[in-house]
Amino acid sequence: MIDMLVRLYDLPDATDLYGKVAASGVTLRRARAFEKHTVAAFTKANFSEKWVSEVEVAMTRQPISCFIATRDKEILGFACYETTRRGFFGPTGVSEKARGLGLGKALLFKALEGLRDIGYAYAIIGGVGPKEFYAKNCGAIEIPGSDPGTYIDLLP
Repeated sequence: MIDMLVRLYDLPDATDLYGKVAASGVTLRRARAFEKHTVAAFTKANFSEKWVSEVEVAMTRQPISCFIATRDKEILGFACYETTRRGFFGPTGVSEKARGLGLGKALLFKALEGLRDIGYAYAIIGGVGPKEFYAKNCGAIEIPGSDPGTYIDLLP
């Protein structure tokens, strides 16, 4: 799967998006160190073991490089950056029951803003599945020759 590039200095203002998410009772925030086990369990239950490993790396960064969406003390989704590689966005996921609320886009922007805030001008989205989502929402463009990218020789 191809990698994509995002210009972080050209991100649109996400204030209205964050307001819409908040109006639905969802809180977007950085995960906290003492929540590592909870975020990892959510990731394992809804996604994959490999993503659990990446979430655990994100939880060791300072500042923590994992944002979560919560409602009523329940995790609905997450987005990480700087896990597999420096300057990379991902992994990210929203539980099936919370899809359609705009959480994927909101979490994407939180993580991309996190990368911008630590000094990056560009971010890489590695091994992209939904190319159209990233192109439409943050102007991501395909990086020629990036398939298979960094995700080769994967261990089980």
